[in-house]
Amino acid sequence: MPRTQRNDNFIDKSFTVMADIILKMLPTNKKAKEAFVYYRDGMSAQADGEYAEALDNYNEALRLEEDPYDRSYILYNMGLIYASNGEHEQALDFYDQAIELNPRLPQAFNNIAVIRHYQGEQAKEAGEEEKAEDYYSKAAEYWKEAIRLAPNNYIEAQNWLKTTGRSTMDVYF
Repeated sequence: MPRTQRNDNFIDKSFTVMADIILKMLPTNKKAKEAFVYYRDGMSAQADGEYAEALDNYNEALRLEEDPYDRSYILYNMGLIYASNGEHEQALDFYDQAIELNPRLPQAFNNIAVIRHYQGEQAKEAGEEEKAEDYYSKAAEYWKEAIRLAPNNYIEAQNWLKTTGRSTMDVYF
């Protein structure tokens, strides 16, 4: 049974009904509509912590979806799952693929920076200062791009960039 038919609460059921109505009215082809259903089911499974099911749905959505912009969000969500499971290299790969399709995805830039910063912290704790510095530099570059795309977001990253001397840019809200 599709996940959308298993929703137990009123809000989920209402959202599903509304999404189905909108989906039927959209002037798009059957394949794109089917891809959206898999994407929606993937998001629902992901929200419930059912990561294997979410990945199955996202993979099916990727197989069907042709629009690069829509594919970027599927890939981004797959990256979220791998990152939350500590599989950072796979997460980075999915975030990079998402950015390749949609270079205006600040959250993907931010998430890459977060992983690189974490890797820098790990290297620093291991006494590998040069490696840590390399990771921090990569984090800084990705955060700068995320901030350029979404200047009102990522305040902590902006502060880190400024306090570490990695950026002199001022962002005014």
